[in-house]
Amino acid sequence: MQLLINTEGSRVERKYIKRIADKLLRERLDASGAVLIEGPKWCGKTRTAMEASKSRLFMQDPDKRLSYLKAADTKPSLLLKGETPRLLDEWQTAPVLWDAVRHEVDMRGETGQFILTGSAVPKDNIVQHTGAGRISRLMMRPMSLYESMESNGSVSLKDLFNGYTDMESVSELTIEQIASAIVRGGWPASVGDSEKTALRHAIDYVEAIINQDVSRIDGVEKNPARVRAVMRSLARNISTTATIKTIRNDTAMGNDDGSLSDKTISLYLNTLDRIFVTENLPAWNPALRSKAAVRSSPKRQFTDPSIAAAVMRLTTERLLDDFTYFGFLFESLCDRDLRVYAEAIDGQVFHYRDSSGLEADAVVCLNDGRWAAIEVKLGSREIEEAAAHLLLLKEKVNTDRMREPSFLMILTGSEFAYRRNDGVFVVPIGCLKD
Repeated sequence: MQLLINTEGSRVERKYIKRIADKLLRERLDASGAVLIEGPKWCGKTRTAMEASKSRLFMQDPDKRLSYLKAADTKPSLLLKGETPRLLDEWQTAPVLWDAVRHEVDMRGETGQFILTGSAVPKDNIVQHTGAGRISRLMMRPMSLYESMESNGSVSLKDLFNGYTDMESVSELTIEQIASAIVRGGWPASVGDSEKTALRHAIDYVEAIINQDVSRIDGVEKNPARVRAVMRSLARNISTTATIKTIRNDTAMGNDDGSLSDKTISLYLNTLDRIFVTENLPAWNPALRSKAAVRSSPKRQFTDPSIAAAVMRLTTERLLDDFTYFGFLFESLCDRDLRVYAEAIDGQVFHYRDSSGLEADAVVCLNDGRWAAIEVKLGSREIEEAAAHLLLLKEKVNTDRMREPSFLMILTGSEFAYRRNDGVFVVPIGCLKD
């Protein structure tokens, strides 16, 4: 349970909201000596790890942090003592813990010994071993709409891959509620809060990134105004394949110091990746029948669309006034949810774009070779065009070298889920689950 204080000053309980990652964590603990849960701060890593652990070490506890760091410097094995699974929260505060855990796992020869959580990737070569074979990795993201109980979960991504085609579902999410979910984000602490409070949380999160986190990760001071300019450019170009040059030109418009160098922009982008603020969608490179060149540029995304909304200081009302930008943020929301669901079924998410201009907003690829192409459309007006694009992509893929797609889907903000006569599924985001 999480204890909160209400407006009258009395203690109230906030129940733990079950996460898709709960099952994945249990599976990895059964198979590996240790599990590393990575992801942005405030996405629920520690709370999820606490549910599975039997003893805990919080490296950032202000009362004990210095003594923990001294122990890590002298005898890190002291910090590993405790009932298992033992949680080591924000382990990267003392990177030596990585090698200590790897060694201890080797010595004990048992699974399920440690859970490490981290909201930042340490510098390269700061640990001596990768942990391969001993430490399993689990990427945890902000909550999907199914986890926050806003999607009714009547359409399962797993079932679609397994050939289930009988689909007649209805989403209860309105466009206004989708806009509100984008602005609020998938942060567990904001679920159930008023929109004003949730927006304040998201803005505070962004300000902490700009003024503290980007410099703390590597100890290199970074200009907050320039970090803000880069993040605003990313927000303006969300769900696109914006290049470094595009970002440079974009930041120059609002930067009194002139345009940032490509090297500086790359440094800032790398830092945002390392603290899991951004998670770009990589390009899919299938075998094609045609000679069209497949584009390799990643699609720019934050780990949660609320980060872009907070950078731009958007409210639900302002977002509803700009349906063009709403569409880009809706695509970001869908990418986030698809990644959460794909992770649960042993898959990854990509995007597709080729030299002919043909695109697929998302391609879910399972590790057994199955794949599905998805177009994202906020409303229903573009469904016909989206279906045509998906069917054309299906024809382009060389199925002599790859499997036929398991399904083609249009993911929407509309009301009804159904299967079209051409076999393309139309699924509201308010119906989807893993």
